[in-house]
Amino acid sequence: MADAAPIPRLLYGTAWKEERTEGLTALALRSGFSGVDTANQRKHYFEAAVGKAVQAALAGGSVTRGGLFLQSKFTFRGGQDQRLPYDPHASVAEQVRQSFASSLEHFNTSYLDSFVLHGPSSREGLQAADVEAWRAMEALVASGQTRFIGISNVSLAQLRELLRLATVPPRFVQNRCYARRGWDADVRRLCLEQSVTYQAFSLLTANRNELSRRPIQALAERRGKTVAELVFAFAARVGMLPLTGTASAEHMRQDLDAVQLELEPAEAAVLERAGSS
Repeated sequence: MADAAPIPRLLYGTAWKEERTEGLTALALRSGFSGVDTANQRKHYFEAAVGKAVQAALAGGSVTRGGLFLQSKFTFRGGQDQRLPYDPHASVAEQVRQSFASSLEHFNTSYLDSFVLHGPSSREGLQAADVEAWRAMEALVASGQTRFIGISNVSLAQLRELLRLATVPPRFVQNRCYARRGWDADVRRLCLEQSVTYQAFSLLTANRNELSRRPIQALAERRGKTVAELVFAFAARVGMLPLTGTASAEHMRQDLDAVQLELEPAEAAVLERAGSS
């Protein structure tokens, strides 16, 4: 993996796309995305279709494996439907291995760039199943099958607990990011302290009301940018790695350009305060 892809500044998210998954993933790759986020959770993702788009792009020569950042997730039984990527009667560690092997098959690759625990098995604390899953993921790092591991949908307390017990610490935290909660300020602060990259999803859909307020709209008008562009620029400025799941080729290009957009401190402050009443 000496030629492995750098961590991109923006990821293309593939959740909730169903029959459009392959086509939209292919469009994202043609539009310039070098990072794709998915999960081996058929309930909300169609990872096999993501894999088809990636394999086609690789076969066509438009991208190389070393130029692509591929991220998938292991999802516990409680977050799945009946279409499981593992034996429900197997141990958690074996389920992690089976899910991971299935993801490798979907992409026809020998490694993933990032493999994420889709969320702890309960809302409070970390349970034995979480620790077992994490140890299995650490083994995948040790064997060279994934470059990085991470965790999603995690609270501040759970992240602190994981950082204490991990032999291989998380490289990524991926959370839904709410403006009304200071854009997940406490979790982001801990990530910064621990050199963990914070991946933000639902930046637009989770914050429709906050982003419709007059200060945000006025800033967009003044800069001649869309609100979405400003949000992605802000996210990149404060150290987030944002995800976008747009189905629009125009918005894909705008979002990729937005993470390069410079904001003045006062402009960033307007977005920082978007969730303030």
